[in-house]
Amino acid sequence: MVYAIVRAGGRQEKVSVGDYVTLNRVPGEVGSTLELPALLLVDGDKVTSAAADLAKVKVTAEILEDLRGPKIVIQKFKNKTGYKKRQGHRQELTKIKITGIK
Repeated sequence: MVYAIVRAGGRQEKVSVGDYVTLNRVPGEVGSTLELPALLLVDGDKVTSAAADLAKVKVTAEILEDLRGPKIVIQKFKNKTGYKKRQGHRQELTKIKITGIK
């Protein structure tokens, strides 16, 4: 089994060919390809972690869609002062499909 640990969207993700991954928003059009930097590559029993060898590894992905995460409600309250604040947030996300590890 071949898989790689890549840096994507501010986090590290374990990916293999055919996986769908949801990341923080990455620039690019839907249908375009994206190259992710590999931090570790596992090919069966062979593990590659040297920076010189990883520079040759290419992990490619296709951007499927831009979407937004679930709504998060932020509430602040201070007792006896009448202070109440309510705020919402939805994270901008991108869904990608891993197309190749070479």
